[in-house]
Amino acid sequence: MYDQLVEAWNKMLSKLESWLDAIIVSLPNVLIAIIVFIIALIASKYVSRLILKLLGKSNLQRSMRKVIAKLVSIVVILLGLFLILGILNLGKALNTILAGAGVAGLAVGLALQGALANTYSGIILSYIKNLKYGDWIESNDYEGEVIDIDLRVVTIKQIDNNLVYIPNKLVVENPIKNYSTTAQSRVILECGVGYESDLRKVKELTIDTVVNHFKAVENKDDVLFLWKEFGDSSINYELRFWINSTSALEVAKAKSETMMLIKDAYNQNDINIPFPIRTLDFPKGFGFIKNENNESKAKNNDEKEADDND
Repeated sequence: MYDQLVEAWNKMLSKLESWLDAIIVSLPNVLIAIIVFIIALIASKYVSRLILKLLGKSNLQRSMRKVIAKLVSIVVILLGLFLILGILNLGKALNTILAGAGVAGLAVGLALQGALANTYSGIILSYIKNLKYGDWIESNDYEGEVIDIDLRVVTIKQIDNNLVYIPNKLVVENPIKNYSTTAQSRVILECGVGYESDLRKVKELTIDTVVNHFKAVENKDDVLFLWKEFGDSSINYELRFWINSTSALEVAKAKSETMMLIKDAYNQNDINIPFPIRTLDFPKGFGFIKNENNESKAKNNDEKEADDND
C-alpha cells in the first residue's frame, strides 16, 4: 500500500513538472499572444475611425456609417483572436469552438429574438433615405426631431425637449409620418362665423389676411377656403395654405399667428365668431311660485318664533 502511494505521488510530481515545463516553454507564446491582443484592440479603434472618415465622403447616412465601422472593428478583433489561438497552438480548441458555435448561436438567437430584431431593423433604417438625422417625424404616437439612429433604438427629441427612445422594430413595423421630406407644409385651420355674417365677405377678408401676412402665399389661388357645415351656433369653414417649412413646430406657430390675424380682422369688420350659448326656458309662473314659497316659509318661521316666546 505504501509503495502504491509513493508511486502515485511520484507520478503526480512528474505530471506537475511536465506542466511547469510546458508553461515555461509556452511563456513566450503567451506574452506574444497578449501583445497581439492589445494590438488588435488598438487597431480596431483606429480602423473604425478610418472607416468613418472614408465613408464620410459617401452618401450613406451617419447611422449606416457607424454600423459599418463597428462591424469592421469586430472583424479586426476576431482576426486577432484567431491569430492568438494559432500562436498558442490551440488549433484543436479552435475546431471545438467552431463546432459548438452553431449550437450556441441557435440558443443565443432564441434568447435574444427581440434584440436581434431591433438590430436588423436598425440596419434597415440606416438604409432608408426618407428617414435621417434632423428629420421631424411622427411614429408610434410620438412626435419630434430625429437625433440618433443606432442598432437598438431611434431617439427623437420632442417639442418639450424630452427624449423618446423608440425600439427600431416598432419604427419599421408601424407607419412613419415625416414632416421633413417636402420643402413645404400645409397649415389647416378651422373656424366659424355667426349666421348673420356675409359669407362672401368673410371668405374674401380671410383670404386677403393670409395673403398679406405670409410670404409663401403669393396670390389668392394659393389659399383654399371651404365652407363646411351649418353648425349649432356658427357656420363653419376650413382654411388651408402652404408655408415654407418642414417642421411641425413652425406649422403650429403659423397656425397660431393666423388665428390672431383673423381675430383682429374680424373685430375690425364687426364679424362675430360665436361660441356655444345655452338658453334656459323656465315654465310660466316659475318666478311667482318661487316668491310665494319664500313668503310662506317666512310666515311659518314668524309663527314658530311667536309660539316659542309664549
